Amino acid sequence: MTTTDSGRETSSERKNSTGRTGDGEASPADAARSTDRARPSREDGSTAADRPVASAPAADRASASLDDNDLGAAGSQLSTAPQEDAPNLPALGAIGWARWFWRQLTSMRVALILLFMLSLAAIPGSLIPQSGQDATRVADFMERHDTLGPVYEKLGLFHVYSSVWFSAIYILLFISLIGCIVPRTWQFVGQLRGRPPGAPKRLTRLPAYATWRTRAEPEQVREVALKVLRKRRFRAHLVGDAVAAEKGYLREAGNLAFHIALIVMLVAFAWGQLYRSEGNKLIVEGDGFANTLTQYDDFKSGSLFTAEDLNPFSFDLKDFRGTYEVSGPNKGTPRIYEAYIDYAVGADGKEKSTKIEVNKPLEIGDSKVYLVSHGYAPVITVRDGKGQVVFSDAAPLLPLDSNVTSSGAIKVMDGYTNAQGKREQLGFQAFFLPTYGGENTAVLSQFPALLNPVLNLEPYHGDLGVDSGVPQSVYRLEKRKLKAYEDDKGAQVRENLKVGETMTLPGGNGTVTFDGVKEWAGFQVTQQPGSGWALAGAIAAILGLAASLFVQRRRVWVRAVTGPDGVTVVEMAGLGRSESAKVPEELGDLAAVVHDEAPTVAEPGSDGEPPAGAEDADRRLPGAAAPTRAAPAARLPAESAGPKSPSPQPPAVPSEGAEQ
Repeated sequence: MTTTDSGRETSSERKNSTGRTGDGEASPADAARSTDRARPSREDGSTAADRPVASAPAADRASASLDDNDLGAAGSQLSTAPQEDAPNLPALGAIGWARWFWRQLTSMRVALILLFMLSLAAIPGSLIPQSGQDATRVADFMERHDTLGPVYEKLGLFHVYSSVWFSAIYILLFISLIGCIVPRTWQFVGQLRGRPPGAPKRLTRLPAYATWRTRAEPEQVREVALKVLRKRRFRAHLVGDAVAAEKGYLREAGNLAFHIALIVMLVAFAWGQLYRSEGNKLIVEGDGFANTLTQYDDFKSGSLFTAEDLNPFSFDLKDFRGTYEVSGPNKGTPRIYEAYIDYAVGADGKEKSTKIEVNKPLEIGDSKVYLVSHGYAPVITVRDGKGQVVFSDAAPLLPLDSNVTSSGAIKVMDGYTNAQGKREQLGFQAFFLPTYGGENTAVLSQFPALLNPVLNLEPYHGDLGVDSGVPQSVYRLEKRKLKAYEDDKGAQVRENLKVGETMTLPGGNGTVTFDGVKEWAGFQVTQQPGSGWALAGAIAAILGLAASLFVQRRRVWVRAVTGPDGVTVVEMAGLGRSESAKVPEELGDLAAVVHDEAPTVAEPGSDGEPPAGAEDADRRLPGAAAPTRAAPAARLPAESAGPKSPSPQPPAVPSEGAEQ
């Protein structure tokens, strides 16, 4: 049996026109080429030497035409990629220009350009504050940049993802992908419903080729080949005197899956941006939250989001547990943050208990509740000069550093009267230290846990400004219309209180008692309906890309015919979409299995030399090699060429056919 890996003729092969290797012996590949040149190429028996020699361009065109005629449907494209149209030299009409524009828009080159433009267009959305996410930062940017602000506003850089130019790129990319996928999908479905094309007339022109002579009947050889190919998961069937088989459809399926997954990801991204919502809520131990717009501390959403899109649920914060590293270089680093809650879904839902940890959110429908922050809320009681309680509640303070040194404002807006009986408001500038370092130390906490809690208060009285119509932060004290309390020496009153201690306001204006400490947790509630689809699209894109890169589509033909001397001649050939050593190797494996069922015929002769008649018969058959007594190895990979061979075995060539 002879196995060859025919293909392009290397420069060394062109120079060595004698068909011999460096030591003077003919190599198998050169012998096969010499035999092929000696065969009659026409029915009248004339050889290449009997015909006039054509010029180089004419010879190239004749060779290409001959290859196309020989391969026929077998050499058709092994993919659904659209072929480039020939240039239309005459002037294009309206329909011609429309077709040209559509071809350009749905080409891979334009799709890659649009994808690159989309990634560039998304950069301003990450660097420039967006009005849909933080309107305060946008207003601050406009105030600080008198020139750039109006320019950015006209260009839509404060709302990039809803701007006209970003939407145009997005829509064009959609159209490009859909226009590419739809025709290729129908073409691929047609290929799946059809059958592999029949064998070409001359199998010797294919990149991988094997042949031998056997005593087995042609029908027996074809049945064995059909069985072997189907066992190797080829789609195989009989066509005339040959078996046609094809494999590797997963490559094109993966390519289509990759493009469809891109569309799914783009749709999911757009859906998630248009219908997304995100809100934050600070909850003190013992308090609760209901998922309504009025309950959020701050809330932002997509342009198509409505209040009815919120998932109905509520929860109460029962307890918060936090532990920290007590020694070493990571002292004070949080080890455990856990929020224990009771939640219910819907108005009449059954209450359930669970805990929320960092990066382990509570999922309710397409909403996720994340634990994002933690702090302390000192509990204080304020009494007026008559001893009546005017305020008693926990006041959450915001952390300033990793040791949870906290600051904030405590505001008593209603119910307070001073010693003269005049109604006014109280405000306290508060600093809280979970672990106070002691006297003569800075007003900073030494550790984040509650080891030595101290509350530092600065009292003020007057008008807090909450009724002026100007929005203000609940954690800041607006002091423009407030007066500080002063002691007998004219110094501002400021005291450190431990749990249970009381501060007396000057002039008999009341008292402030530090009753205890509660912990608070900050939650972020997000709702992005397209996240699941985006994840599925990303996974499908990775799998499809892997299939399109690592799976090769290839065709194999097995022809078995009876020769003039009554001996069956078996020819096997393979064709792949790209140049790869896998096709010759796989053909060698298949040939070895078929050869076991239809072994090489043992020709009579002395000293292993075949009779001259048999050799002449072989030369009359395209691709048939001289018979041998024992069957040689069935596989001849490309790297198996000996060191004296003029060139390594050439690889497989594209599906348009092997170059002569």
